[in-house]
Formats: sequence, C-alpha cells, structure tokens
Amino acid sequence: MTGFWNQFEFVFPWLLPLVIVPPLIFLWQLRRDGEVSLRLPSTESVRNLRSWKSVVRPWLPLLRVAALCLFIIALARPRLDLSEESVTAEGIDIVLTMDLSTSMGATDFQPNRLEVAKTVARNFVQQREFDRIGLVVYAGEAYTKSPLTVDKEIVDRFIAELEMGEITDGTAIGTGLATAVNRLKDSDVASKIIILLTDGENNAGYHSPELAAELAKEYGIRVYTIGVGSGEATYMPSSPLGGGGYAFKPTRGTVDDKLLAYIAETTNGRYFRARDTEELESIYGYIDELETTEIETTIFKRYEERFGYFLLIGLGFLLLETVLRYTILKSVP
Repeated sequence: MTGFWNQFEFVFPWLLPLVIVPPLIFLWQLRRDGEVSLRLPSTESVRNLRSWKSVVRPWLPLLRVAALCLFIIALARPRLDLSEESVTAEGIDIVLTMDLSTSMGATDFQPNRLEVAKTVARNFVQQREFDRIGLVVYAGEAYTKSPLTVDKEIVDRFIAELEMGEITDGTAIGTGLATAVNRLKDSDVASKIIILLTDGENNAGYHSPELAAELAKEYGIRVYTIGVGSGEATYMPSSPLGGGGYAFKPTRGTVDDKLLAYIAETTNGRYFRARDTEELESIYGYIDELETTEIETTIFKRYEERFGYFLLIGLGFLLLETVLRYTILKSVP
C-alpha cells in the first residue's frame, strides 16, 4: 500500500484546497435554515409527526457535497506514476581463485589468513551486482567450486564453507590459475578477470604458472594477484591432529613476489601485497573500483490517469441524491 501512495500524484495539486468549499457552504446553509425555521410555542404537538424521512431529508445535500468534492479532486487530475527503468549492464566475468593450503591457517591474520580472506572475498562478491562470478580453489591440486553465475548467494555460501584440507596439500599456483583460465576462456564478455590469492610459493601441480599466465593473456584475461602474509614470525599449521585440528609450529612464511608480479604484468593486471587485514580489504576495494561495470539506464515515463474513478463516483452520488429527492425522500408541499 505504501508503494501505491508513493506513486500517486496530482497534475494540478493547487486545486485541492477547493475541496473544503462545498462542506463550508453546506454548513452555512444548514445554520441559516435553522435560524429561519418556524418557531412554535411548544413542539409537543408535532413531535410524533416526525418520521425517519424528515430526519434524513436535511442531510440529503451531503451527497451533492461529496459529489462536488470528488469533481474537484478529478479536476486536479490524480494519476499513478508508472515510470519504468530499463537497465542495460555490460557485466564483468570474475573468477576468484583462492589458496587452501595449510599455510593459510597461519595466525598472523586473526583468526587466520583463510578466514580473513573468506570474509573479504564475500564482501567483494556482494558489491558486484551485475557481474558473473565463479570460484576456483587450489592447494596441491585445483578444482572449480562454483562456475560463473549471477547468483551471489550461492557463491557466498561456497566461500563461507571453504576449509583447509579439502584438497591434497601444497601450493599449485599454476594449476589454480590454469583452472580459472579454463572457466573464462569461452566467455564472450568484453572484460574477464581473475583474482588469484596465495600465501606461498608454487611447489605442486602439473601446470607451470608462467604458461598459465601466457594462456590468460592469449584469452584476454586480466589477472590480479594477491600475496598474503605479514612477513613476520608467526604460527602455521604443520600437521593435522584429526577432527579438524592442527599442530602448529613457528615459521616465517614466504610469498613468491617475483612470480606473482610476473603473472600480473603478463596479463596486464597488477600484483598486490597484503600484510594485514586492512591492506587486504583495501586491495579488494581498489579492484572493485578499478573494474567498474558499464551500466546504461533509460527511464520511460508512463502514467495511468485516475480522475475517471473520482468523476464516476461523483456522478453516482449526484444520481443517488436526485433519485432519493424525487422518490423515497420526496417532500410534500
């Protein structure tokens, strides 16, 4: 109902104050008729002569008053604004490629690198209203967790469910990148990007990261690489204990900055280094601003006139008043 009234408008709203004129005239006439009424020494003799008709008849002009009010409203031309907005968006195809190696459990990010990466990625996904987004995960191997889709809720759920140990351990950057390229190579959109996040060095997989970067370049795919890790001494999972737990050991993880920068440069992307949560958030924010979606919006104005409803009801009141005045409520001279 709120939406209906928000769409309701008048073409000539300055006429609406005139609505109070008919009721004022009626009240003035009612008062005047009362002042010139016949005065009797006593009304006792005529009290029993009053019927429901004589009681109702003085109020019969109210129907004419209501009709005049409705006519004034009709003159103000009430209408519904049915504006339609046509949005044409040229979306971007994005594949998030996330590292699930056990080193992502390092505690230099709180509670750990993976949980922070998941939270920031989920926020990024929600900002990309018109884009298709896919999800590729990798460790010692890689696989597609979600194909390209506009259903952000599905992608969000898949990211939220990510855990270390889903895949054989290791850091197969080349295989992860090649899998993401495979998801995008047949896309016909103008802009295709991969956001590849890792905290280590390529030490597994059956695809060379350099070759995967060349493939991305060939298919016109831009790759943004993100290296995660403070570079300071921290605790990192070393071996599973069962039940989802890990034994931790002190370590100073290393990120292959040179390789990640090469991948980004080869594909006309950019390499970012995230040493804490704030830097990671700002990186995704920068990519979000950098990769803007082209949106063309056209607004079509369409109105539905509603004055006819008020006019018909007003005419109905006038007709009813006329019928009652000369039939049921007819006064005898």
